[in-house]
Amino acid sequence: MTGETDLGKMLASLQPTLREGEYVFCTMENGRYGDHPELEPIASFLEAEGLTLVIPQTRADQHGIAYEGVFRCITLSVHSSLDAVGLTAVVATQLAAHNISANVIAAFYHDHVFVPAPRADAALAALQALGTARP
Repeated sequence: MTGETDLGKMLASLQPTLREGEYVFCTMENGRYGDHPELEPIASFLEAEGLTLVIPQTRADQHGIAYEGVFRCITLSVHSSLDAVGLTAVVATQLAAHNISANVIAAFYHDHVFVPAPRADAALAALQALGTARP
């Protein structure tokens, strides 16, 4: 199934959904993919400085792993194409207008927006408002 590329259609079918749980970003110096499965990462990215993992906050606390912020994940339910133009910009702009930071991870089917946990409900409402907006 091919993802959507039309920005207007993506916004009309955005359907943001707040995922259960709270997450943190942490880094593992000299880490490699597959390291630390006990942390149950939902995302990872290998950077020059180390392996970044997005893990449940509870796992970080259980294992004494340092982190700087706690986030909630909002999944944009629209199946956006990896070639789509503008969706991330519109989402980030909408959240910035409400003074909410956005850390976006694009996966194959959906985009996932990590927002500060205390602002998750406000972020969800702001993104739901995009469902009737047009670019």
